[in-house]
Amino acid sequence: MPELFIRGVSIDWDTVDKHSYLHKINSLKSFSELLFSKNVTFFTGENGSGKSTLLKAIAVAFGFNAEGGTINYRFSTYNDVSSLSGSVTLIKGIYRTRFGFFLRAETFFNVVTVGVTQYMGKNYHEKSHGESFLDFIQDFDKPGLYIIDEPEAALSPQRQLTLLRHIYKSAQSGSQFIIATHSPIILGCPDASILSFDDGKITECQYEDTLSYQITRQFLCRKDLMLKELLDD
Repeated sequence: MPELFIRGVSIDWDTVDKHSYLHKINSLKSFSELLFSKNVTFFTGENGSGKSTLLKAIAVAFGFNAEGGTINYRFSTYNDVSSLSGSVTLIKGIYRTRFGFFLRAETFFNVVTVGVTQYMGKNYHEKSHGESFLDFIQDFDKPGLYIIDEPEAALSPQRQLTLLRHIYKSAQSGSQFIIATHSPIILGCPDASILSFDDGKITECQYEDTLSYQITRQFLCRKDLMLKELLDD
């Protein structure tokens, strides 16, 4: 088993408000302790399945800013992170890191506007959203902890392939990635653990068993038939 910065997570449901919507997320209620086994862990599943909720809680519990950024980077424009982070306990590895980031595609503009541009010594606004998003990730080339929520929202398929290569190479150098994604491209990263949040539970699955892969493959192979079934009254 690799030496990870975060080896797992547990939730103390007794500390979650009994009226909280969190109690209605079955995938989160299905476990008491969730362990990570690889340097790259993907959370995947349908919208509303709880993957981003857990990802954000892990990031905040570790010490990242709720809207994203690097360790010890603080700003707030709108707090949309649930209270779950206060009920999460992280199982940390023997090694500590102060290097890494929490990155969300929808708050990336705020991250690079409020302070990271000065911190990194670059103006990320000089490029397109997708180019600057990928450029920012690639600028962090030291082993560290990287938590990313749905990076495909900012990236073309070709850029997703570039990100896949970066994730794979960085993981080989000792970095740990925890990523929530729907992308059948990014999910294809070799030697990664894929955790599905579908069917009201969290289970490890193979790449070919993910809905992202199955639906994309079916559409590409049977586009006309799928469109007919989808669009015909």
